[in-house]
Amino acid sequence: MADDHMNWEDEVLPAIAAITGHGFRSPKLLRTALTHPSVASSSHYQRLEFLGDRVLGLVVARWLYDRFPNEQEGKLNRRFIALVRQETLADITADTGISAFILLESGAEQEGTRNTPAVLADICEAVIGALYLDGGLEAAEHFIRTHWAGPLQAGPEVYRDAKTALQEWAQGKGYPLPRYWTVNRTGPDHSPEFEIAVRVDGAGEASARGASKRSAEQGAAARLLQNLNLEGKND
Repeated sequence: MADDHMNWEDEVLPAIAAITGHGFRSPKLLRTALTHPSVASSSHYQRLEFLGDRVLGLVVARWLYDRFPNEQEGKLNRRFIALVRQETLADITADTGISAFILLESGAEQEGTRNTPAVLADICEAVIGALYLDGGLEAAEHFIRTHWAGPLQAGPEVYRDAKTALQEWAQGKGYPLPRYWTVNRTGPDHSPEFEIAVRVDGAGEASARGASKRSAEQGAAARLLQNLNLEGKND
């Protein structure tokens, strides 16, 4: 179990505070949010996951409503689905480093449960639920707006394997393979932000930001795919 090698007070709480922007007044609440059901003797995340799912939906829906005042319900709904889907939540849990603090029994750990997308997404929602209970809607919304900004920027067509889709598109059209490079890196070591650009020679380029190079590359690829699709509609 992760608890065996982590100092909760000195390591976990400060790390989660840096990631979420909120210092938990109730460490027990955070511990519950990070505890997998395999830990039979402890309260686990499932009830907080239920709550966090609803909080995430409310915050994202209001964010989209304000951010895109001229869009119709259909487009807003596509954006919403992209932001609350399992893949997005799993990527955020992994990219922020929250996944390192999941509490698991040794058997579940050996089976790779820590890196399972469904578990990562559940933990993400549970942490949001815990933030809401501990710090109110403001704390939950701060976390969401900070770490969902990249996927929101990428648009409703964003999906986890955008890099593969862009490569296949380029090959199918006879273009060179996509090239990625780091434009900028900001933030402290425990909470960096990367800006990555991608270019397909002869077709275009785009960039995106993310908490890891991987997520920023995926966002940049998704943004370029979106741009290419829009261009195609105007031909």
